[in-house]
Amino acid sequence: MRLKHKKVIALVEEDFEDLELWYPVLRLREEGAQVDLAGKEANKAYTGKYGVPAESSYAFADIQAADYDAILVPGGWAPDKLRRYPEVLKMVQEMDEAKKPIGEICHAGWVLISADILRGRKVTSTPGIKDDMTNAGATWSDEAVVVDGHIVSSRRPPDLPEYVKVFADVLAGEANTR
Repeated sequence: MRLKHKKVIALVEEDFEDLELWYPVLRLREEGAQVDLAGKEANKAYTGKYGVPAESSYAFADIQAADYDAILVPGGWAPDKLRRYPEVLKMVQEMDEAKKPIGEICHAGWVLISADILRGRKVTSTPGIKDDMTNAGATWSDEAVVVDGHIVSSRRPPDLPEYVKVFADVLAGEANTR
């Protein structure tokens, strides 16, 4: 249980990509991490693109980045909504400033773009937002997983096994982050 003392916050909003939320959440919990779900409202069920629900334990406003070791941002259409919440952007910026692991997959890059933390970073995402990522100042690469310091990015659901393994390694302090 190498992640036994780690706390991770996973963001939820309507239309998250079901696998991109649940696969990392379950894998990190298997490794011993405490993974909490946060949405605009606490104790609310949010529905994924394919109908799988996720109930938030906390509201974004209730979360302090300092209380967590890492953050996960799933893809789907949820990131387009998540990036509109000042609390989410502040959380991501604080995680970035503290060099805590930030996991983003698929369209989740939109949240990091809106948080203005990608300038000079190497990342990946779904190819559909490649231009958005490069226009935000990032160097985009078509790879299953890209690690730049504490930011771990991935493209899409078929990349989940490699993405979550690398994210867990970074969270455990066992990965080469450059």
